Amino acid sequence: MQLPRFIVTGHNTINEVTNVCEKLKLSDNALIITGKYTKKIAGDIVYDAMDDKGYVVDIEVTNNSSMEEVKRIKSIAVSKNAQYLLGIGSGTSIDVAKLASTELGLPFLSVPTAASHDGIVSSRASIIHNGKSTSIEANAPMAVVADTKIIADAPYHLLAAGCGDIISNYTAVLDWEMASRLRNEPFSEYAAALSRMTAKILVDSAELIKPDIESSARIVVKALVSSGVAMSIAGSTRPASGSEHMFSHALNQVAPVPALHGAQCGVGSIMMMYLHGGDWKKIRAALKTIHAPTNAYELGIEDKYILEALVLAHTIRPERYTILGTGLSPDAAENIARITKVIA
Repeated sequence: MQLPRFIVTGHNTINEVTNVCEKLKLSDNALIITGKYTKKIAGDIVYDAMDDKGYVVDIEVTNNSSMEEVKRIKSIAVSKNAQYLLGIGSGTSIDVAKLASTELGLPFLSVPTAASHDGIVSSRASIIHNGKSTSIEANAPMAVVADTKIIADAPYHLLAAGCGDIISNYTAVLDWEMASRLRNEPFSEYAAALSRMTAKILVDSAELIKPDIESSARIVVKALVSSGVAMSIAGSTRPASGSEHMFSHALNQVAPVPALHGAQCGVGSIMMMYLHGGDWKKIRAALKTIHAPTNAYELGIEDKYILEALVLAHTIRPERYTILGTGLSPDAAENIARITKVIA
């Protein structure tokens, strides 16, 4: 079980990064991985704070989460004799730093600037490999420092996407329970309960999630952390990734311009909950209250790609048993999408 040793959230906690490094006995030769925009928002702040305290620190900007970029960052880390990596950003920077540090056997700190998915604390990295988005096993961060002021100031659609990712835990757990019953797959009651509770908190708190409100960011960050912890307890992504995630990954393959991962998972969870015979309308209502996408139009994706992804979804991780079974027929996919109002 891999869990962060420190999780620091709250107002202006960006200023706590150096203190966390000191507590972890991490000092010289730090490498910050950040994005073009997040460098200005947070990367430079952390760099200056570490530099002021006498740390040997370098900063590198990354623009994509490809395997080639991971190799480039690894090469830079080796040339700089980096002893640990900090991923500072909304997703790409964290995933690249996480996988690079894992392959180098170095500690990794996660400093998210947005709460758009549970990758900020999970032991998986979403990397583009051979043109496809792939979830790769990696080490969980040694620490997470989430500044709720910075996260609240980020574009609201990122926070809404994070909510979609969390709420989709409902169907992920249902898929996991089904796989346990029908395929004798290992199942953790505790991890499942934590994941389900995390989704319930978001649904019950939907009216509290609003733009530019730091308390909203705090709720979502805590939920994302809990979701990541559930995966660490389970030793897999099962508590937070099921048929709805397979739909999202399929959509990434077929749609010319996919939407945010969490947003797609939220929409996928509406349809997968329908297949499970559960209360899909409750999930849809919560997402609407949060102003997260609930249909193809709001995702900015044509209906035909939704249907294509539904038919393709079961092939994404064929070893992972879900409600999709051996796949949906085109007619069944269209019926599901229309009943749940995902397509017009």
